[in-house]
Amino acid sequence: MIWERIRQDLRVRWGLTALYARALGKWLLLATAAGVSCGLVGTAFHVAVETVTELRGEYPWLLYLLPLAGLAIVGLYKLLGTEGQGTNDIFNEVHDGGNISILLVPAIFLGTVLTHLCGGSAGREGAALQMGGSLGYRVGRLFGFDERDLRIATTTGMAAFFTALFGTPLAAAVFSIAVVSVDAFYHAAFFPALIGALEAYGVSRLFGVAPTSFAVEAPGLSAGLLIRAGVLAGLCGVLSVVFCGTIRLTERQLHKRIPCPWLRVFAGGCAVIVLTWICGTTDYNGAGMQVIAAAVEQGSVRPEAFLLKIVFTAVTLGAGFKGGEVVPSFFVGAAFGCAAGPVLGLPAGFAGALGLVSVFCGATNCPLASIALAIELFGSGGLLYYALACCVSYVLSGYGGLYSSQTILHSKLKGRYINVHTNDGPVENDVPAEANLPL
Repeated sequence: MIWERIRQDLRVRWGLTALYARALGKWLLLATAAGVSCGLVGTAFHVAVETVTELRGEYPWLLYLLPLAGLAIVGLYKLLGTEGQGTNDIFNEVHDGGNISILLVPAIFLGTVLTHLCGGSAGREGAALQMGGSLGYRVGRLFGFDERDLRIATTTGMAAFFTALFGTPLAAAVFSIAVVSVDAFYHAAFFPALIGALEAYGVSRLFGVAPTSFAVEAPGLSAGLLIRAGVLAGLCGVLSVVFCGTIRLTERQLHKRIPCPWLRVFAGGCAVIVLTWICGTTDYNGAGMQVIAAAVEQGSVRPEAFLLKIVFTAVTLGAGFKGGEVVPSFFVGAAFGCAAGPVLGLPAGFAGALGLVSVFCGATNCPLASIALAIELFGSGGLLYYALACCVSYVLSGYGGLYSSQTILHSKLKGRYINVHTNDGPVENDVPAEANLPL
């Protein structure tokens, strides 16, 4: 009897060992395939964007081709049958399953490169999430994954591609999992996402792509500076609401007033040209990484820069040009922090770094990913300041955000399950009955 129980126990343990070994092998296979493929495509995309940005600097007249570039983007999306598809479709696949067109990869690749070539104000991470999610999904389909595992494959691709562009594997892994459903961190996806991100990081480094980082000196920890950092973070949380709201409002108004996508993108391109003339600088065209670096490393930025970047980005993306909102949010946060920090008694450069992560956190509703991003961008010296800033910004940014398909499962104000999409308006359960606020 005893020996029989021992044999049964050994069989059970062997079965569990085999089960975990198969799962480990499956996720390693996924991570390797997604990491290498996204690393290669992501590196090519990074080089392409950097190259066309340099070209625009050498040949400023390329700005005048922006309306024509917009027409080419609209035509490209219609030709490939990807019109109307974007980051929210990637999120919907992770939420509910579905089919992501592989043609989204060349569409967003070329569309973003054209936008940067001709001076549209946009980032790169929108392309990273879309191309990475699409490639990860296809890798999962190639391996015969079921619907649930396809969602993890999509997340892994997002993490890998994001890392290939920015060189922040930990932040990319956490962000790709947390951004789809706030408060629902699927730990099963963390292993393939992080391994895939590390492999993509290795591929990008192999081809000479340097990770994004900034030299920022954090002050010593003190109660006074923590309070000031919290005040700045609160202002940045409100600013993130303004940033996201302006982008959404501009897009709605442009679609309402100019229904034809061809005319809308042409008019948007002309508007960016006029705005550039008025400002007398090209600082707000493209991603604006040079302004971000100046804000956080040198503590030097024009006070109105954050407002102008919001306007340029809203017009560019609302008109139909391609790219992303995250790098513009970096710009807005860094510029605002750099300008407002000295008023609050904070070093300008360090305040720029705080502003960058705070606006990013408020716009994406991802505090843990924002803290990881701060460490990888600026180092761990100011960790507690960055963590405090992200916490404050997360709470005060409300239930809006960059991605309308993102879900927020729990209230930011109470221990309550709400399960709402961002940008759906006020959350009824968070509004006191006696307030009698319109919903």
